Amino acid sequence: MANKAIKYRVYPTTEQEVMFAKTFGCCRKVWNLMLSDKIDGYKATGKFPTVTPAKYKNDYHYLREVDSLAL
Repeated sequence: MANKAIKYRVYPTTEQEVMFAKTFGCCRKVWNLMLSDKIDGYKATGKFPTVTPAKYKNDYHYLREVDSLAL
């Protein structure tokens, strides 16, 4: 049995492109914030703190524009 690969090409609308850009940008922002908080918490206490994306939604209101499961 041979392995097969199927490639798909997607052509999003302008509205979908904006949504993708916002989602990926917010995910990157949350990742960097959480990483920074974990590093700082470990340096201060020697243990990794528990952080969640919901913690940042009050300070960064644009995080509410994207799907919470993506964050």
